Amino acid sequence: MVGTTTTSGTDEVRSRLLDTVVELLGEGGYDAVQLREVARRTRMSLSTIYKRYATREELILAAIEGWMGDNHAGIVEQSRSPGEPLHPAMMRVIRAIFEPWEKNPAMLLAYFRVRTVPGWEGLHMRGFDSVVPVGMAVLQDVDPVFVDEMKSILSSVVFGLVGRCIEGQIALGDIMPTIDRAVYWLTTGYEAVHPGGAGPVR
Repeated sequence: MVGTTTTSGTDEVRSRLLDTVVELLGEGGYDAVQLREVARRTRMSLSTIYKRYATREELILAAIEGWMGDNHAGIVEQSRSPGEPLHPAMMRVIRAIFEPWEKNPAMLLAYFRVRTVPGWEGLHMRGFDSVVPVGMAVLQDVDPVFVDEMKSILSSVVFGLVGRCIEGQIALGDIMPTIDRAVYWLTTGYEAVHPGGAGPVR
């Protein structure tokens, strides 16, 4: 990927490439992103593209990462009111994070597809850098062991739901209600054991 010390000309080339990929993803999904079409739309040669991105998947990774940064940059940190249950506080954050995906389902499905590409772990970490502080703000008095376990469970739930959506088993609109129920039962169970907030998970 192009680093932050690039010249303005290289930055412009990068922006044109990534914007074109996002456009293609929106028009026809993951399979619509073909390097020859990207080259045609950007009026660049394939060799120019390959100098920056070794594979089509690497280019798509970079485009989704940029899109995530743009669409999650405006999410503001939220705190949990004293005595407020975890469920509504967490769902405020999750809905704010998921809203851009709901408005752009092609990007959500592309994100799911690209997760199998080498380097996806980096996308996952960098792409959510801007929203991690928002989520952690509502969990600051919660047992970190529970937080880690909940993150693992919800990640599996989300990817399972998106996979079923891709296969046509559920609609995109079914994803958020299911996440809501999962968060409700996870947080309700935690608060039943730890009504005061933090504490070791038994």
